[in-house]
Amino acid sequence: MSQLNRREMLGLAGAGAATLALGPLAVRAADEKEKPKGDSLPKLPYDYDALEPHIDKETMTIHHDKHHQAYINNANMILAKHPDLAKLSPAKLLSDVKSVPEAVRQGLINNVGGHSNHSIFWQIMGPKGKGGGEPKGDLAEAIEKAFKNFADFKKTFTQQAVTVFGSGWAWLVLDKGDLKIVQKKNQDSPYMDGQAPLLGVDVWEHAYYLKYQNLRPKYVEAWWNVVNWEVVADRFKRAKG
Repeated sequence: MSQLNRREMLGLAGAGAATLALGPLAVRAADEKEKPKGDSLPKLPYDYDALEPHIDKETMTIHHDKHHQAYINNANMILAKHPDLAKLSPAKLLSDVKSVPEAVRQGLINNVGGHSNHSIFWQIMGPKGKGGGEPKGDLAEAIEKAFKNFADFKKTFTQQAVTVFGSGWAWLVLDKGDLKIVQKKNQDSPYMDGQAPLLGVDVWEHAYYLKYQNLRPKYVEAWWNVVNWEVVADRFKRAKG
């Protein structure tokens, strides 16, 4: 496959310098790491090749530098005309998105949602030594309570991830104190339904197609090897308050 065809397949958008006009997160402390660093695209907490062989360097580079950047750029273009909305954190804006003017609502769902989802996604993964295994402590107990055991949780989550129709995400969320597994289409955010996102897997084709082509189940199976359960447990702890 040529580089041009790859780019066409991934639907890349242009990416310039980020000037994300969204304020620091305030809705849930669990999401402080979504806060942009200065005026640039949030850096990955590891090298682009750190998740190999499960997620390849080329996919990570394009996914982070191009796709995530494009969501930021598009959000900025919309928010430049709505300074009142620009003052809100991503979590706050998405949590109350029904009050956003209809003319820009979907654009902000797509792009602020894309920024928020990806900011979480980078953080809940980690290289060998930090990724893989199973959760411990309070999170492990909560998963056992909600899903009987970790194996059943993993099976259910995987099934939800591989059966998302088209593009979207599967999430483990905290919803009114309960752990739930939910599907979200496109870049819809759990915040839109009053849920705290804890663990999410991106099943848009651009997240895996260079390495796994149409084999989404194989990608999701490999993805479990890079889940950073310490970060997920910390999100759980802070989301509970």
